Amino acid sequence: MSTEKHPFEPFLPQGARILFLGSFPPPAARWSMPFYYPNWINDFWRIMGLIHFGDKDRFCIVGGKRFDETAIREFCSREGLAFYDTACEVRRLRGNASDAFLEVVTPTDIPAMLERIPECKALVTTGQKATEVIAERFGCAVPQIGGSVETDIAGRSIRFWRMPSTSRAYPLPLQQKAEYYRQLWIVVQSLDH
Repeated sequence: MSTEKHPFEPFLPQGARILFLGSFPPPAARWSMPFYYPNWINDFWRIMGLIHFGDKDRFCIVGGKRFDETAIREFCSREGLAFYDTACEVRRLRGNASDAFLEVVTPTDIPAMLERIPECKALVTTGQKATEVIAERFGCAVPQIGGSVETDIAGRSIRFWRMPSTSRAYPLPLQQKAEYYRQLWIVVQSLDH
């Protein structure tokens, strides 16, 4: 069975304070843009719109089932949000986007990525598979959903957060998911002061 390499470069803007890590992008046929959380039915960008602008459609292109990649990149750069995934090469056991059928072939070099964003204070996983990969790789506890643990990554103390999946397959209403992400944002903001 063939493997698939990550289609995106890590998005690591200068001054990034939060590194979001999912498991791996969905197949390209499901993308609405060539950037992180590209699946139109994934609610990550709706959650960001809701908590930062009070508008779940802030990053949606009117009249199309697409996200506004330019607005998203500008927002993430301004707010210090970095993105990649816990795997840079996978094998899809069922040919779909489900984490349950995703085999990690090559895990991401997280310490090398963190070296490139020295101001990063929080590593955030956005689902179960990504959370398990980080906990296993760095020998730390698995935080409860919405919670965090302090962990050491290559001699650097990092707060590791576990957020609910933004996939609509995860059974939690959008507003409740957004509240978890809002609390994360409040805590990370407080670390800057």
